[in-house]
Amino acid sequence: MGNRISESYLQALVGEAHERGAAHPDYWGMVADYIPELAHIKREQFAISVALEDGHVLSSGDCDTGFSIQSISKVFTLSIALGRIGDSLWKRVGREPSGNPFDSIIRLEQEKGKPRNPFINAGAIVTTDALLSGHAPKETLSEIIQFVRNAAEDDDIHINKKVAASEKATGYRNLALAHYLRSYDNLLNEPDFTLGVYYHQCAIQMTTIQLARAGRFLAGLADAPRLIAPSKVRSLNAVMMTCGQYDGSGEFAYRVGLPSKSGVGGGLLIIAPRKGAIAIWSPGLNEQGNSKMGTWAAERLSRDWDWGVFG
Repeated sequence: MGNRISESYLQALVGEAHERGAAHPDYWGMVADYIPELAHIKREQFAISVALEDGHVLSSGDCDTGFSIQSISKVFTLSIALGRIGDSLWKRVGREPSGNPFDSIIRLEQEKGKPRNPFINAGAIVTTDALLSGHAPKETLSEIIQFVRNAAEDDDIHINKKVAASEKATGYRNLALAHYLRSYDNLLNEPDFTLGVYYHQCAIQMTTIQLARAGRFLAGLADAPRLIAPSKVRSLNAVMMTCGQYDGSGEFAYRVGLPSKSGVGGGLLIIAPRKGAIAIWSPGLNEQGNSKMGTWAAERLSRDWDWGVFG
């Protein structure tokens, strides 16, 4: 089909998603009920937006509904960290797939406090800690939210404080990870300070339209703001390809063939280099914590439009 994607195609994709969900309710997956504020969200929702190289954003479905981007925020904090700190960040966090759930402590213990990659929780906490060093929590959080707004060129992006409070109230595993990192001197700030910023960055709320626009700089689109050096963009896309879907990253790369990052709020940010930035939202998750219907749609779009980087 080439790469001239159309709005009618997206509308058909949304329609097919709802037909699949109606015929087989398990296709919707399960919402992240361990975060109370996300537990009550209706799972039968679906949205998709694609920011194209010609500057247009095509959308369909519940594309005006805001959702918690959760771990997709790790792409933006990593972008800031690589821009500010550079490759020295990799002394504190690795670039390898984990092979374990995103909140697992097993690898962290085996590898003496160095997280496998910046997209599992332990690695993202280290990245946030690196941004926090020498700055007040409010200042760091302001920097993160402003970066996201600059990427999307949209100031109407905010933090859902109820979601942040809900995560803090139930974030026992993240607290354990932070203290374990501190025991290996891989957390430089007080755990409560670092986690406070971390919970709030995960609670950033966006629509798929805003998220697709925010991903343009990673796709190298002509109309995208230049936020970090091209070499850092390349590094980010590489880590997204190998680690962006937690312990389902290999399967996603096999099925979709594009760099991506998921969040347990049901969002997906997918990068088609020099073609487009894709945002999909469907809150029901699969066993790895990635949007179940969103993963199906990403595979379908990549195949139908021949956008996978492997040809």
